[in-house]
Amino acid sequence: MSLRDRLKLPRPNLTPLNQRRWRNFKANRRGYWSLQIFLFLFVTTMFAPVIANDKPLVLTFQGSVYFPILTTYPETAFGGDFATEADYRDPFVQDLISDAGGTMIWPPIRYYYDTINRDLPVPAPAPPSAENWLGTDDQGRDVVARVIYGFRISVLFGLILTLVSSVIGVAAGAVQGYFGGWTDLIFQRIIEIWTSVPSLYLLIIIAAVIEPSFWILLSILLLFSWVALVGVVRAEFLRGRNFEYVNAARALGVSDAVIMYKHLLPNAMVATLTFMPFILNSSITTLTSLDFLGFGLPPGSPSLGELLAQGKANLQAPWLGFSGFFTIAVMLSLLIFVGEAVRDAFDPRKTLT
Repeated sequence: MSLRDRLKLPRPNLTPLNQRRWRNFKANRRGYWSLQIFLFLFVTTMFAPVIANDKPLVLTFQGSVYFPILTTYPETAFGGDFATEADYRDPFVQDLISDAGGTMIWPPIRYYYDTINRDLPVPAPAPPSAENWLGTDDQGRDVVARVIYGFRISVLFGLILTLVSSVIGVAAGAVQGYFGGWTDLIFQRIIEIWTSVPSLYLLIIIAAVIEPSFWILLSILLLFSWVALVGVVRAEFLRGRNFEYVNAARALGVSDAVIMYKHLLPNAMVATLTFMPFILNSSITTLTSLDFLGFGLPPGSPSLGELLAQGKANLQAPWLGFSGFFTIAVMLSLLIFVGEAVRDAFDPRKTLT
């Protein structure tokens, strides 16, 4: 008996077509297990503040319970002298708490992504040790913590960029393909002109004027990434707009918006869902490349591209380059395998024997 049956959870009501797609997806063992591993890593990194932080998870002091990762407490709350936030890694603060009989429960990794280890036995970058499992970077920050937070921000950035650009691209391709004629012709010329704009030069110019933040960088890349799905969606709508059931719906007075959404969009979503894992892969690669070149996230952000750049600048510290390379290689490989499995799932020629 499965876990779903034991918990008496309702089973999803899948159509026979979607059941066949799901079986085809699971038949691709490499892609199926890649999805499981990727989801495990992504969900785990979503709890990064609980895994890697320079603040205790729970703190007891004089009979009271504190949660430093959720609330900011001044040093004076523990008998200190300053009204600023307590530095829980400071031996003075730790002695104040322990002398009063208090206890602190720490995360597995006692470093935030920007926490500097000031007690290194050697100059930074320091090699891997029991304190810093993958060593530190050239500023004394823990590499494991930066990898965890860098993985999370890379995937979140790629997911947001992929979803928003896909919505815009599908809408633009649907309008082009359904109406055709001058609408299609004008849109195609606009897209040709737009895609000829050098996006990297534009990013360099903008970075010279303002400091690119997460949302500014996302908005700039969104201006150029939405065209990725226009071609395939346009082709599906051009092919299906003269089908008999579409003409029948049009003759019955059904509006164009309803025909596009209910009758033509499901066919176009097959190609869209097939391409989305690869678009996500491309979005993450773009962010990593910009961070490596120094035109990405603000300095100090947990970036895998910045970690690679540090590895290039500090060849005497190979753990920096290896940590960034293997993290990105595993992430992108898992997404590629998932994309291949999704492609097999939606391939009508693929049938289980």
